[in-house]
Amino acid sequence: MNTNTIKVSAIIQARMQSTRLPGKSVLPLAEKPLLYHVIERAQVIQHISNVVVAIPDDEENNQLADIAQQCNANVFRGPLHNVLERYYLSYKQYGGSYIVRITADNPFTDSYFASVAVEEAIRTHADLCAIKNLPLGTGVEVIAATALEAAYTHSTKPYHFEHVTPYIKENPDIFKLHYFDVAFTNPFPKLRLTVDTQEDYTFASVIYDALYKGSVFTLSDVIAFLEKNPQLVEINASIQQKPMTSHE
Repeated sequence: MNTNTIKVSAIIQARMQSTRLPGKSVLPLAEKPLLYHVIERAQVIQHISNVVVAIPDDEENNQLADIAQQCNANVFRGPLHNVLERYYLSYKQYGGSYIVRITADNPFTDSYFASVAVEEAIRTHADLCAIKNLPLGTGVEVIAATALEAAYTHSTKPYHFEHVTPYIKENPDIFKLHYFDVAFTNPFPKLRLTVDTQEDYTFASVIYDALYKGSVFTLSDVIAFLEKNPQLVEINASIQQKPMTSHE
C-alpha cells in the first residue's frame, strides 16, 4: 500500500499542570525545553503530515504554545481534563486518516519505531496499533480517525476521557487492535524512559547531556550508553507507574 497517499497527524498532549512534576514540559534537557525534544522527534516520524501540540486553553499553558510555534508545530487549545475531547477536536481541525498519539512526558519517543507502527497500522487497517516490546516512554499509539471518533462519541467513564484510548482497548469486538513486537533487545527490563517524577527527569538529563548533539538520537543509542553505564538505570528504578491517569 502506498502510505504517501494517507494523511497522518501526530498529536502531542501537553499541559503545565502535571501532578507529580508540574511544569515538566518546560524543564531543560540539553539546554532546550523537554517539549522541544518531543516535537523534534514527532517531526521526523515518517508519513506525518503535520504535528499538533494539544494543550489546555488557559494562560498557564501559553508558554507551551510558544515552544510549539518556535518549532513550527501547530497548536490546538482545548479542555484541561478532557484529553479525549482535546484529541478529537485537534483531529477535526487538522485532519488525518490516522493519528499518532504522543505524550509530552516522553522525550525518548523513538521516531524509527513510530514510523514502523504507522506503516503497520496502515498495512493492517488497524483501529489501534502499537509495538509491545519497547521500553516505557519510547512507543506511540496509532489510532484510526474513525476509532477516535467512536471513542469520543461513546466513552462514558472518567478515565476514558483522561487516557484517550481505553474505550477502544476495552471493545476488541468493535475495533481491530493490533499489537506486535519488533526486533529489539532490551537488557534493562525495568527501564523507564518517561518523565513523570524528579528521578525520571534526573535520569533523562544525564542521557540527554551525553547523547544530544543537536539532532534526534535513537533508542539503540540510549541502550548502548546505558550498557556502558548500567548503574544509571537505578536513578529511577524504584518509581511506580501511575495507572489510568492523564500522562502529559
